[in-house]
Amino acid sequence: MHICTVCFDLFEHVDDVRVSLSNCMHALAFLLLRACGCVPGRSDCCQANSASGMAVGDECKLKFLDLKSKRSFRFITFKIDERTQQVVVDKLGLPGDTYDDFTASMPASECRYAVFDFDFVTDENCQKSKIFFISWSPDTSRVRSKMLYASSKDRFKRELDGIQVELQATDPSEMSMDIIKARAL
Repeated sequence: MHICTVCFDLFEHVDDVRVSLSNCMHALAFLLLRACGCVPGRSDCCQANSASGMAVGDECKLKFLDLKSKRSFRFITFKIDERTQQVVVDKLGLPGDTYDDFTASMPASECRYAVFDFDFVTDENCQKSKIFFISWSPDTSRVRSKMLYASSKDRFKRELDGIQVELQATDPSEMSMDIIKARAL
């Protein structure tokens, strides 16, 4: 059976830990292969989904620079366009939008990347701001989508120079205002 290098790496990892979890790990590998769409006999089946093959749209970089330097937006959400295999801008939050507006803009069953410009006051009464990178992967999203977002995250994040805090969330409680405040300090 020929499989792509992404899934081959998964199989290599599965074989390394087979001694302790053989049945569970092979079941997981099978599910991951099915989720990515690997087809026996094709060695290029999901190469476009690998981290190195995911393109980042120029608009993503430009809008992020506007958020960072001009503070034109409070937040930006990004999505992967599976048709073009590219990360694109999904939504832009106005400078006056709140964190509640941001969390309301996140879809309940679809993955997204997001950046949020969080303003806060320190214990010393100093006004500060930190840019959060949030990887949103709800439990209700498709397995293929979760894999695609997870494998592309590092490459995308590297394109956005100036991220100060990273957060991963699978439900709204994992990115509550209390968690944001704690991570900012």
